[in-house]
This record gives sequence, C-alpha cells and structure tokens, in this order.
Amino acid sequence: MSATLEETNERVRQASAWVTRLRETVGQVVVGQQALIDRLLVGLLANGHVLLEGVPGLAKTLSVRTLAAAIHASFSRIQFTPDLLPADITGTLIYNPSDGKYHATKGPIFANIVLADEINRAPAKVQSALLEAMQERQVTLGGEANPLPSPFLVLATENPIDQEGTYPLPEAQVDRFMLKVIIGYPTFEEERRILDTMAFTKPKMDVERVIELDEILHARAVVDSIHVDEKIRDYIVHIVFATRDPAKYGLDIARLIEFGASPRATINLTLAAKAWALLNGRSYVIPDDVKAIGPDVLRHRIIPSYEAEAQGKTTDQLVRTVFDHVPVP
Repeated sequence: MSATLEETNERVRQASAWVTRLRETVGQVVVGQQALIDRLLVGLLANGHVLLEGVPGLAKTLSVRTLAAAIHASFSRIQFTPDLLPADITGTLIYNPSDGKYHATKGPIFANIVLADEINRAPAKVQSALLEAMQERQVTLGGEANPLPSPFLVLATENPIDQEGTYPLPEAQVDRFMLKVIIGYPTFEEERRILDTMAFTKPKMDVERVIELDEILHARAVVDSIHVDEKIRDYIVHIVFATRDPAKYGLDIARLIEFGASPRATINLTLAAKAWALLNGRSYVIPDDVKAIGPDVLRHRIIPSYEAEAQGKTTDQLVRTVFDHVPVP
C-alpha cells in the first residue's frame, strides 16, 4: 500500500512540475492576479470552463491570451457583439459550385482554448450556440457531429457594470461553467508595478511556449487519480445540500435562497478540489482544498431570492455562511 502511495506522490510531483514554469511565464506579462491564474489552471487541469467577471482594465483578456500563448495549443478569440450570429462561432455549410455539394466550414470554436470576450454582449441565440460545444465537446453542422479538439476549454469574460447592450447569460449556460471567478482590483504594490511596467518601459507582451499539450493531458490523468477520502466526499455533498435545505444544517437563510446548487456543483466541486490539490503538490484532497475553490464553484449556482436582493445579500455571502456552518471532517 505504501509503495502505491509513494508512486502516486511521485506522479503528482512530476505532473505539477510544469505549474511553476507556467506561472513564471505568465507572470512575465501579467502583474499580480495570481488567484486568477491559479483558477485558470484549475479549469485547465479539471477540464472545466471558466467565467471571469470584473470591471474593464483588470487584465482578464490579457491573462487568458498569455496563458494560451504559453501552451502549445490552438487559440481563438471571439469578440461577442450584438450583431454576432451563431454561424460566426460554430461555422456553417458553404455551397461549392464545382462539385455541387455543401461543405462544412468550421468556425473559431474549433480550438483548444477559446476566449469568449464579453460574452454577455451577444443575444441569447448566439450564447446558446456555445451550449453544445461546452457540454458535449462537439458541434453539429449539417446534421453531422464534429468533435472539438482535446483539450477544449472556454474562458469567457463579462463586464458586470454595463446594463445597456448586454444580455444576461441564461442559468442553464452559466451552470456549464465549472468556475465563476470574480476579479478584484490589484494591491497598491501591484498597481505600482503595473505603472512602472506599462507607462515607463516597453511592456513585454509575448511569451515563449513552455508547455506541451501532452503534459496537460498527462496531468489530467493524474488529477483523476487524486485520492478523495469518504469523509471529504460526504463533506462536499453536505456543502451542496446545505444550499438546498439550510434549515437542516441550522442555517436561517432558506428565505434568502430561491434555488440551491445542482448535482453538477457536487461533481465540479470534487474535480476542482482534486485539481487544487495537484497544484499544491498533494496526491489527496483536504478540506482546505474544498474551501479554497468552493466559492468559485458555487457562486453562480445559487439563485438568491428577492428578499436577499432587497437586503443586499450576495451569493458570495451566502456561500461563506454555508462553509462557516457545515462541520469540517
């Protein structure tokens, strides 16, 4: 048994070796935002899509572009606008007069990493074009299913302060994102470094490709082998159930929650915790892993009630209350 544990630990050490290298490479361009970079890595390792929310100018797009540039992977950036059409994303059938047949022309969605920039600026018809791709990892063109490349990751950004010309994502689509990351302002020291880098010197915007796709796919296989104890599994399920039936856990917040988290939250919280454990060089999940990544998994899966909105209660506050009251194993 000890030999097996030692073997697993060695696999984790080898698989996580490129994490430091990738962090350093991205850090050559992106100042600060370490939490954002780590959560992008969780999405990469756990095969989950990531939704980034923050005001303009916080390096959301720059972080995704830099991460993609450091990986030997195909990359597409789609700027979502109100006049965008579904075919602009997925592709369409083009008639060829020479042979009298229609041929599938693949859209920018056919890439390993897809940046959906300002995804809430496109109407629902365009947003729904991503649903099949995000869930099934395929796109149907002319009745034929076209598999997307592996790995396939959608990293979407949205601006929370604009109201005009924006279209809120439907709950079914938001639930397809493994993580929703809220990006805050940099610290004083970080902003001073940004000033010195961007305003007084020629900023470095290009990075070397330091990671191969095979390394990522191998790391994903190692993530699958990360051990999750039975007590940790129960803890994760209790966390999710506490969002559905708070009174059972001694929480007086039932009136503040319209709908709790779905079973997809249970699955994604487990996968994300395993990826977080690997990022920290461990072959097993501890409760702190669940707590660290839990808010990013749950904040977009809990629907607050009208009373919660009237009281100014955010989903982050509700999630924090749940984690504070559910017993830790």
